[in-house]
Amino acid sequence: QVQLAESGGGLVQAGGSLRLSCAASGGTFSTYAMGWFRQAPGKEREFVASITWGGGMRYNSDSLKGRFTISRDNAKNTVSLQMNSLKPEDTAVYYCARGKTIAGATTASGYDYWGQGTQVTVSS
Repeated sequence: QVQLAESGGGLVQAGGSLRLSCAASGGTFSTYAMGWFRQAPGKEREFVASITWGGGMRYNSDSLKGRFTISRDNAKNTVSLQMNSLKPEDTAVYYCARGKTIAGATTASGYDYWGQGTQVTVSS
């Protein structure tokens, strides 16, 4: 069975940076797309970014694309999300997930394995 574990969350001031990491164990990792999602209190889980097995990247918006960078290291079975210029509205629980295919989906239904999430809190 595939297991995903996020780390790197925490409390940061607005304008600061955090780097989230997701370690995968079991199953196949490198041949599947990986994604990051986030969920704020009272809101639906939303797509943040994805990266395909070939390194193709997709972001939820241009603003996120300018501040966030997704990457993967297949040799280490990890996927990361570098978050810069953080804003209070970025506060959420961040989840990593494995895609059902090698393509990077933008909805939660396109992913079949999920981590437990890591809390990111951005203070003003």
